[in-house]
Amino acid sequence: MICAGTGCVANGSLKVKDALETELIKRNLQKEVKIVLTGCNGFCAKGPVMVVYPEDIFYQLVKPEDVPHLVEEHFIKGRPVQKFLYTPPADKNTIPVMNDIPFFKHQVLRALRNRSLIDAEKIEEYIARDGYMAAAKALTEMTPEQIVVEMKKSGLRGRGGAGFLTGLKWELCARVSGDIKYILCNGDEGDPGAFMDRSVMEADPHSVLEGMIIAAKAINAHYGYIYVRAEYPLAVQRLQLAIESAKDHGLLGKDILGTGFDLDLEIYQGAGAFVCGEETALMASIEGKRGMPRAKPPFPAVKGLWQRPSVLNNVETFANIPPIILHGADWYASLGTEKSKGTKVFALSGALNNIGLVEVPMGTPLKTIIYDIGGGIKNNRKFKAVQMGGPSGGCIPGSLIDTPVDFENINKTGAIMGSGGMVVMDETTCMPAMAKFFLEFTEDESCGKCVPCRIGNKTLLTILQRITNGEGREGDIELLLDLSQQIKDTSLCGLGQTSPNPVLTTIKYFRDEYEAHIKEHRCPARVCTPLVKFVVDQSKCKKCGQCFKACPAGALKWEKGQVAYIDPEKCTKCKSCIKACRFWSID
Repeated sequence: MICAGTGCVANGSLKVKDALETELIKRNLQKEVKIVLTGCNGFCAKGPVMVVYPEDIFYQLVKPEDVPHLVEEHFIKGRPVQKFLYTPPADKNTIPVMNDIPFFKHQVLRALRNRSLIDAEKIEEYIARDGYMAAAKALTEMTPEQIVVEMKKSGLRGRGGAGFLTGLKWELCARVSGDIKYILCNGDEGDPGAFMDRSVMEADPHSVLEGMIIAAKAINAHYGYIYVRAEYPLAVQRLQLAIESAKDHGLLGKDILGTGFDLDLEIYQGAGAFVCGEETALMASIEGKRGMPRAKPPFPAVKGLWQRPSVLNNVETFANIPPIILHGADWYASLGTEKSKGTKVFALSGALNNIGLVEVPMGTPLKTIIYDIGGGIKNNRKFKAVQMGGPSGGCIPGSLIDTPVDFENINKTGAIMGSGGMVVMDETTCMPAMAKFFLEFTEDESCGKCVPCRIGNKTLLTILQRITNGEGREGDIELLLDLSQQIKDTSLCGLGQTSPNPVLTTIKYFRDEYEAHIKEHRCPARVCTPLVKFVVDQSKCKKCGQCFKACPAGALKWEKGQVAYIDPEKCTKCKSCIKACRFWSID
């Protein structure tokens, strides 16, 4: 099983597959070993990855030139190749079996249940894994009312960020009369560092289609759209192939499975506007208008796409629906917490040893995700904070690392669950600079319709730029707090209402860093260049001259056997000397 997700393909997994095919033919093993291209394996930092069954041996960082040795050792001699096995960061012992690796061991798969097990482009492999069994059950054995009751009983909440009860949303739409209704899938995953939905669309597109079929039956919709940004060509390609395959097998189109129920699905490619993740902006985009949110009520369940009753759920939500219908609401609700049922998929990124896609039960502590699954912080540095909820999420400090990850507890910290992005930071991160980074994104992505978001975020960004440039003023912190609250209270849509979260949470938990920037003209993390002065620590300097050789500005003075000196007048603060010094002698 070779991963053919976007990350592994970019790292050369298709070349590995070609090399493996060639080598197997050369050794006359092509009939004994079957090669399957799967969707994203999840362990994205270790790609290209492959898993050899039935032994369940996990190989990482495989290159085409490594294939002959791998075939010789594993497929002929029956010995796992130590060089490509996973080694934990704090250990020297390799772990050959995939499910014994902590990254996989602590996960519970529901939405990602077919991960690394099927070829996304072959409907037969999805069907072999009980695919479309839930749709068949919903269409032949259940009434729309029974489907809604089962979904409400499961406690599934929308995985796109808001956390609204899925069954309740369906019930509201089902109660509205109308000959034409729409079922919509939000695949416009625009959070930087988030790739959960994209991975599901690429790896298991039929799970999304099956979820949409069940939802359509529940609300009596016969037409739907999957909204995917055009920047995800592999997801679009596999979804389109899945739609065509489902039609060929009588699972989409007219008279599905002979039940008399019709459903046509179409892919709509978005242009990449972040605000189109908001439901009414997404619908406006499909209608051919500029993607701008509108005031609610009326809610989309009453007047949505083309003023017709509509239900919009995101990719992960739809992927969770088939197993709920197939195994029952009680089975699904057995995982999670009292108010946050089931599992959640997260995209781990940042200063972690193990970066990738993970699925854990709701209520799992942050510490388990960061240290047990994520492998801890790179270079043995200290965990400082984790940013959750995308650019409009919040930063949770290291002191709250035992916080259970569910809707209620994450909201209490000032952050949001969002769609599942999780950016981990160590002590080298400047929190005011981090807030500025996310404000730059949300300010640029504002649709401009409402004044609080359009002007308010720009003003927030201007103040943050001033602070990180060493020009902060007394009262700037209070101004940021007051303005942030006004933006949250008066913005039209979720983008504006949540965009100040990075500012509010960084001030709440790291106010001392803001004060150091403003009052002391100092950046504690040594990130904000205007506030940093580079000097050589004479007690640490080894007089090797590496910093001197690396400096492009000629600011370093050094003679053989002498301690280096940095000329502040010539120093451009490019940090080349810091990167060149192996002894941490430059502060």
